[in-house]
Amino acid sequence: MTEITVGALQLAFTDDIDANIANVTEMVREAASRGAQVVLPPELFEGEYFCRVEDEGLFSNAKPAGSHKAVLAMQKLAAELHIHIPTSFFEADGPHHYNSLAMIGPDGKVAGIYRKSHIPDGPGYEEKFYFRPGNTGFKVWSGPDATTLGVGVCWDQWYPETARAMMLMGAEILFYPTAIGSEPHDDSLDTARLWRRAMVGHAVSNVVPVVAANRVGTEHGQTFYGTSFITDERGDILAELDRTETGVITATLDLDRVKRHRAAFGFFRDRRPELYGRLVEDI
Repeated sequence: MTEITVGALQLAFTDDIDANIANVTEMVREAASRGAQVVLPPELFEGEYFCRVEDEGLFSNAKPAGSHKAVLAMQKLAAELHIHIPTSFFEADGPHHYNSLAMIGPDGKVAGIYRKSHIPDGPGYEEKFYFRPGNTGFKVWSGPDATTLGVGVCWDQWYPETARAMMLMGAEILFYPTAIGSEPHDDSLDTARLWRRAMVGHAVSNVVPVVAANRVGTEHGQTFYGTSFITDERGDILAELDRTETGVITATLDLDRVKRHRAAFGFFRDRRPELYGRLVEDI
């Protein structure tokens, strides 16, 4: 039996990167103490969610993976605790800027970089001003005990294509670090339930566990709604946090059972790729 314990963090952030890293570090330690082998912090935990405004001065916060404080800190921590930490960060690569994720392994090394594929643009989430669309393609990573992990970043989590692509690449668990909350253009719009339903849908239609980590707190009038969760391959919630809690959630997944369930459902057996050409036509 292949069992893996996963964890997700939920907390608020300020513009103090050192304090944010310290808070994440403490919570990663807590998750590891509960047996978590892969621990997921929220998206861009280095600071406040800066994409609510367009400010050219904020580009100075972007750094290459090899010199970014958040990445370096998580590398040291992963090596100490012998765990995987998918680490979201604001990446600079020459003249380009990306919303990126460094997959850090239990040896403390960066196994590779994923650059967010889908970049949103709307009131309070003006990411296209800051981030170039990712050029890495979707990625999967070697995880504990020869498992395979898939990681998308925030807006990626709304796309069934992202989840299915990672599954076809061999992913056995899907992870989504996130920063999402209130909609400045419409006070009546609460996307929390939609956000969760989209990812639970990925779990069900791909027969795969899903781990989602969001931030909480209010930043300059924008309130993030938390509700981080871990779901099994049936879409049943194994662990969750509410809209305001700071905390750690963990769950142990039986991937042999998941594999049997996936085979029994036949979703991958019954795929008809020859009929799906329309999906890749940009018209």
